[in-house]
Amino acid sequence: MESIRIENEPSFVLHAYPYRETSYILEIFGRNIGRVGMVARGARRPKSDLRGLLMPFQPLLLYAQGKGELLTLTKAEWVGGQKLLVGQALFCGFYLNEILLKLLMRHDAYDQLFDEYELTLKLLGEAVYNQSALLRRFEIKLLSALGYGLVLDSEAFTNQPIDPNAQYDYFVEQGPVRNVNQHNSGFLISGQTLVDMKQELYERNKTLKESRELIRYVMSYYLNGQPLKTVQLMNDLKKHK
Repeated sequence: MESIRIENEPSFVLHAYPYRETSYILEIFGRNIGRVGMVARGARRPKSDLRGLLMPFQPLLLYAQGKGELLTLTKAEWVGGQKLLVGQALFCGFYLNEILLKLLMRHDAYDQLFDEYELTLKLLGEAVYNQSALLRRFEIKLLSALGYGLVLDSEAFTNQPIDPNAQYDYFVEQGPVRNVNQHNSGFLISGQTLVDMKQELYERNKTLKESRELIRYVMSYYLNGQPLKTVQLMNDLKKHK
């Protein structure tokens, strides 16, 4: 197997698992390398240069080398410029990381998606933007990057423009079909919500609600029904408020 050498790679840590007594196994999202597994040997030692650097949501430049599924991290540099996520924004960040971990294949590069992820974290950190709208925007970009793009501007089979006054059944891998008999066989959604999602407009409460439910419906399909821990946690917290 050919040896891989990575230098000066813009990256984020998606998750870190303790490994043996002093190390971490990392799930990395790099701009040019995609999702990659790495071993950070000795990173948990008190005097390690890596200690305190390998945190989620902080932009890094990484250096690594090796063969196989797990590369060896040799150096990390903190880039800075990203505000710490707190409160609800922190939950949003963990949600983004979970869907990336579950949906991205290893070693496939997604440079534009990486830029979208970096931008979304930045806007979450500024705490002046609608968090739900930021999540919907990123989810749609993620699905598109994976080849699962949502059809939001035309009806399936007819290619007619979406009528904002109509109701639609949304079918995964096909798109929206006009609901004419009031029997729901797909995910029922209003035409106005589809139009709003296409234009990235989330001012309407109904659009926020329906877009969230539609994307969860689509995500569940591609995750084979596997639940998302961050969604379950947020739902549990809301129930106990």
